[in-house]
Amino acid sequence: MLRPRLLRLRHLLILLAGIGLLPIAVLGTWGIHAAIGEQRREMEDSMLNLSRALASAVDVELDAAVSAMRTMANSPLLAKKDFPSFYAVAREAARARPHWAGIVLTDGKGQLIFKSALPDGTSGAKIIESPSLEQAIATHQPVIGNIAKGQAGEYAVPVRYPVVRNGEVAYVLTAAVKPDRILEIINRQQVPKSWVISVQDASNLRVARSKDHQSTVATGISPTLAQLISTGKPEGAGVTRTLEGTEVITTYARIPKHGWMVVIGAPTAPINQVLQQSLTTYILVIGASLAICIGLAILLSRKIALGIGAVEQQALRLGQGEPISFKPHSIHEINQIGAALQAASNERRAAEEEREKLMASLSDALKQAEQAGQAKDEFLAVLGHELRNPLAPMVTALDLMDVKGNEAFRRERDVMRRQVAHMRRLVDDLLDVSRITKGKLEIRKEPVNLRTVVERAAESVFPLTATRDRGIAVSAVDSWVNGDETRLIQVVTNLLTNALRFDPKGEISVSLTQAGDGACISVRDEGAGMNPEMIEQVFKPFFQAPQSLARTSGGLGLGLAIVKSLVELHGGTVSASSPGLGKGCTFQVCLQTIAPPSPADEDRKPASQLDQHARIMVVDDNIDAAQAIAEMLKLNGHTVQAVHDSHVALEMIQDFAPELMFVDIGLPEMDGYELARTIRRRYASQRIKLVALTGYGQSADKSRASNAGFDRHLTKPAELNDLLSAVDLLKGS
Repeated sequence: MLRPRLLRLRHLLILLAGIGLLPIAVLGTWGIHAAIGEQRREMEDSMLNLSRALASAVDVELDAAVSAMRTMANSPLLAKKDFPSFYAVAREAARARPHWAGIVLTDGKGQLIFKSALPDGTSGAKIIESPSLEQAIATHQPVIGNIAKGQAGEYAVPVRYPVVRNGEVAYVLTAAVKPDRILEIINRQQVPKSWVISVQDASNLRVARSKDHQSTVATGISPTLAQLISTGKPEGAGVTRTLEGTEVITTYARIPKHGWMVVIGAPTAPINQVLQQSLTTYILVIGASLAICIGLAILLSRKIALGIGAVEQQALRLGQGEPISFKPHSIHEINQIGAALQAASNERRAAEEEREKLMASLSDALKQAEQAGQAKDEFLAVLGHELRNPLAPMVTALDLMDVKGNEAFRRERDVMRRQVAHMRRLVDDLLDVSRITKGKLEIRKEPVNLRTVVERAAESVFPLTATRDRGIAVSAVDSWVNGDETRLIQVVTNLLTNALRFDPKGEISVSLTQAGDGACISVRDEGAGMNPEMIEQVFKPFFQAPQSLARTSGGLGLGLAIVKSLVELHGGTVSASSPGLGKGCTFQVCLQTIAPPSPADEDRKPASQLDQHARIMVVDDNIDAAQAIAEMLKLNGHTVQAVHDSHVALEMIQDFAPELMFVDIGLPEMDGYELARTIRRRYASQRIKLVALTGYGQSADKSRASNAGFDRHLTKPAELNDLLSAVDLLKGS
């Protein structure tokens, strides 16, 4: 019979301590890897969102160039083949756009007629990047070409627009857009300096890059990036290497219509460093814990051995018939229980320390994700402001042409007004989404008749039905709810706009029905329809149904997402249904109704216009905007002075003595807020009325303007009625 192997109690306790720490070490290591991995995924999501936003911004810029070419294509000079006069128009248009290298006109066979960058009649000029020209002639559709170097050695992207006459391409208008314009969009992004942002054209040639732009323009992508995008997906993320050989986390998003791609790279070194530091710290903690446990095991074994020795002594004494003196703490079983409990307490304390460290790491990751979300919201706010600034002089110029009564270009003005209104809706959608995601969108509830909501929404989209053979069929009954009338009109308007976008010719109807304590608004069309997969995604932000290269339905994919958020803020529901592709859609909004309010007499006096002429000063560094507003006010009988600098405005107040001033907030050197405070301090006795003009229109911006001394706040683009209403401030003087 084999004798069992004897083990010392000290060795058993040391072994027990090591085995007890092993699962904690494994769990802790896994937790660190999981936390870093989650942080990396959140970073990739944030970068991918930024890639999408930048892709949308580049898409808008390219569409703007196509729209400009479309407008020039309608010139009567081109129709009359008055090329010298049209050359002068094109040359002036190119000068007005610093980011354009020039405008090129070719005939329907691709033969060059002129280049605005060269004197009229210059011989020897060549067509650059001819494949895109051939494509525009063959497809009869606008084409965004690849970046190429012109004869003057300057890189540009050709934006080609075919002018079709009687089913044939008569001319091709081309705008040569400099890559500097795309670089400006990249440089506006608030990202770490170590990040690299690049925009590639349809052939994956680099148009702009945040790092070493001049030396990398028109170059190809790295092999690792080529492998990442080889799957053909419109967007994605992975690990690549930059042109400088730096390993980066890379996200990309393509512009479906033009095939361009926005790529963002963030170095992996900081994340790897965090992982290495966390693991090193954790290993040190585990080692220290193991050393402590070994020391405790040695002490406990000695204490247990002493207890056993005491028991043996007492047993010998008992065997010898001597009285024993037994001490409970020397009993082996009690000592084992105490040691086990102490070991368990020590292990739990170590586990809690590790958990706290993991929670701190997760908290840091969450904070970084929130900062990324805040950067996205700030980007949308700045984007909305920058888009509103150029819209302001356009709206004022259109109002000015209407006031002058010139009917020569009525149709063209109507087109421009519709497109400007469309751009304004896109900007409002972007800002609404930003407020919704931050939980700052407020609604003011009061009794509202849904019948009025439906009728006003139908009226608001009436200009969009001008080119249709059919109008919008409206059927409504009186039905009252507790809600925000303006936001509810926005809900129905968005649904009708969506129906008009996807059903340009069919029948569109909006109906309001009431059953029990609920009311439902239904918008039906006979347009493109949806499959079940699209219905599940249709209310998500930035989701868009598949479209052709022409993007006839347009939009940013925000309208329905805003509808869902507004309806839910009113405690209602919104749903979409469709029999299938090509069979139309139905969107239904259901809200809880209330009893009709008691009738009350209201004073509804029409706003009267100011019956005397006023002295008005317009202060705006945008010369076009200032002069357009000044001319508009002059046509309404007022004496107006346009100024483009804050200091000049302060000097002219004494001599001009304005009664009212329209002041742009984004002025150089001295902004509009500081100018207002200076006027209130220096010319307090003159009691000048001040009206703020700005592209920022949130409640915080209005409060800041009021605190600076402004009497009213107008959000760009301000229409004629807004300006005249502001002039009425003088009545209260």
